[in-house]
Amino acid sequence: MPPRNIYLVGSVPLASTAQVFETVSAAFGKRIKQIPDGEVGDRSDWITHLEVLFREHPDFEPSAEIFAVHAHSVSRRRFRLRPGKRAADVHFGNLGYADCAGRSYRTFRQLRDVGTILDGVRFQVDLVPAHSVLWLFVAEDEQLALDPAYNGALKRELKRIVETIPHQDLAIQFDLASAVFARLERALPTPYGRTKQEMTDRFASIVADLCHEVPTDIPLLLHFCYGDANHRHAVEPSDMGDMVRMADALKHRITRPMDLIHMPVPRNRSDDAYFAPLKQLRLRPGTELCLGLVHYTDGIDGTIRRMQTALKCVSDFAVATECGFGRRDPATIPELLRIHVAASDFA
Repeated sequence: MPPRNIYLVGSVPLASTAQVFETVSAAFGKRIKQIPDGEVGDRSDWITHLEVLFREHPDFEPSAEIFAVHAHSVSRRRFRLRPGKRAADVHFGNLGYADCAGRSYRTFRQLRDVGTILDGVRFQVDLVPAHSVLWLFVAEDEQLALDPAYNGALKRELKRIVETIPHQDLAIQFDLASAVFARLERALPTPYGRTKQEMTDRFASIVADLCHEVPTDIPLLLHFCYGDANHRHAVEPSDMGDMVRMADALKHRITRPMDLIHMPVPRNRSDDAYFAPLKQLRLRPGTELCLGLVHYTDGIDGTIRRMQTALKCVSDFAVATECGFGRRDPATIPELLRIHVAASDFA
């Protein structure tokens, strides 16, 4: 059996984009189909650097709401629209994704030209939809109304990216993170729906709309996540049921190819009950399942335990961690990459 594919979600806490490309390419070779730029620098903590978009936006002011993803994460004061401002009139300018992608792609191309990155490996760009950004930074009751304005800006970023980077070199990832799956797990009313089914339908429709902006000759990657702030989930998933249902909802809404869906596996879940919903997963032909079951803290032994349980439900899957590496000690990265390779070799 050939090695399983390896997938990287996004961030890699190394000193530079070039070091990320060099390190990942040397470790994984043909096992990886696309490589992100590592989201180095101020992007290493996912979307926290985007707070400035609201802090300096003339239509927003600080609100009374203090929000934390969970009890051990950083608390932030959310923003809300100033009196007299309407969500329909809000405009977001440059989000920075296209600028960063352009710079990183130049490095990617240079390293590919000298053989450091193998021919055929794509440059992966990770984009975060409005519902995650607004969950962190905007008052709860204004999030849904502002969703179209922010996603409009995200579409403009995507348009610039696909117009400047050759399609044969590019892959696009969208994140469906804890703003989605923590709400589904809790099943409490939110601006995005009163019930779990309503929220699933709403989020799937929003994400499908974004996915249809990606040209069909560019691989589309979907990363599901329960959060990783201070290495803790926003909420612990009961099992993989919400992710399987979301994958099904997306399958019925996205008309273009879906090339990969990534689903996380907590470190302490090697039990049959967690993986059981995978037996109901019906992906389209051509959609690769990736399981985020690689964990540094219990190494290859724990990773194999989770793989053995997963294999009772599905036989073909790529391997990854639950989330990006961005908040890890850089000294742990070489060993973490070695665990990926060992997992890739496990049949």
